[in-house]
Amino acid sequence: MSTAAETSERPLIAANRTDHLIFIVVTLLYWSTLYVYVPILTPFMTSRGFADMLIGVVLGSYGFIQMLVRFPLGLYSDKLHKRKPFLMLGMISGAISCLLFTIPGSWLWPLAGRMMSGVCASAWVAFTVLYAAYFASSEATKAMSNISFMTVSGQLIGMTLSGWLAGEYSYNAAFKAGIFLGIAGLLLAFAVKEPREGVTRPPISMQHLREVVRTRSLVQVSTLSILAHCVLFITMFGFTPLKATSLGASNSELTLIVIAFMVPHAATSLITGRWLAPKFGSWNVIAVGYALSGIFTVAIAFSPSLGWLAATQALNGLAQGMHMPLLLGLAIQPFASSKRATAMGFYQAVYSVGMFAGPFLAGFINDAFGRDYGFYLGGCFALMALILTLSWRRANAHL
Repeated sequence: MSTAAETSERPLIAANRTDHLIFIVVTLLYWSTLYVYVPILTPFMTSRGFADMLIGVVLGSYGFIQMLVRFPLGLYSDKLHKRKPFLMLGMISGAISCLLFTIPGSWLWPLAGRMMSGVCASAWVAFTVLYAAYFASSEATKAMSNISFMTVSGQLIGMTLSGWLAGEYSYNAAFKAGIFLGIAGLLLAFAVKEPREGVTRPPISMQHLREVVRTRSLVQVSTLSILAHCVLFITMFGFTPLKATSLGASNSELTLIVIAFMVPHAATSLITGRWLAPKFGSWNVIAVGYALSGIFTVAIAFSPSLGWLAATQALNGLAQGMHMPLLLGLAIQPFASSKRATAMGFYQAVYSVGMFAGPFLAGFINDAFGRDYGFYLGGCFALMALILTLSWRRANAHL
């Protein structure tokens, strides 16, 4: 007869090596589908004659949909105790997103495509919950580290394919690749292991939500994350590719700009929690990250060549890798395990505001004053975050 301790050390799902491999491939396909057109999105819309204001609206719609959909989707997933259908929803919506971008004519088609990608991104919570069930509770950190690496790897695969396909063939080649990747992921998702009765976890709770929202540290960390995502979606996931093309970058060369950002970003994310935060303190590292991010975001506007732009991206990727992972950990750290799902659901829904507000506001500012002013706005967001971090640092020194 097994003891409670022994039971807690068993994974909720007895997954073998093949099950793990299938899940990894599906996750890579998911992120590749979602990011296969991100580097070429703004040049693509510019080539169709859309103003920066409209581009900002399209870019911002991705975060706007997540603001509306993420939390309810998590509630519904917890109610059903099912995660696999939401994996499939993510793959279907990712493929449809890419399909909508191939329709010529009105700017409303790219808008619909980017909104559908917001639905796709909102399904991510189901991936994390299902994958965690493949591990014993004592290996939760290992599971999240693994899936974080899958996330960056899938994004890098998709974004690297993006520039190459657009350069060798056409913009539509990248969108068609996204359709293929989404359909392939959907078919393979049928083989993902989940028991018929589903997977339970401490659910996202409306009852706990009021208490969670009243926790000052979560509100502070969520506010900082909004500002971090404003910067990210103004720069690499927003208008930086347009800066690159204005400096003469071909679609293929956009791949190098992406790699310049993503590789340092991924590498720094790996060492931030393991080495930097324990040595220097989480809030100090976050402050330095924002300071550097602000400097190198403004520096984008002054880049005279592709080489200089690539350098700003490498340093900005490094800087943003310093605060993004720490904010994620700090969001749930103060809570008991029964409330962490609710805290994470709130945190993810709130930082979507930055995905929306950053590019949306930058689009209007670019239209009014010139494209470089969007990067100045990004620098202002980073400066605001730095000031708030320094003012809140002492009160949260225990975290």
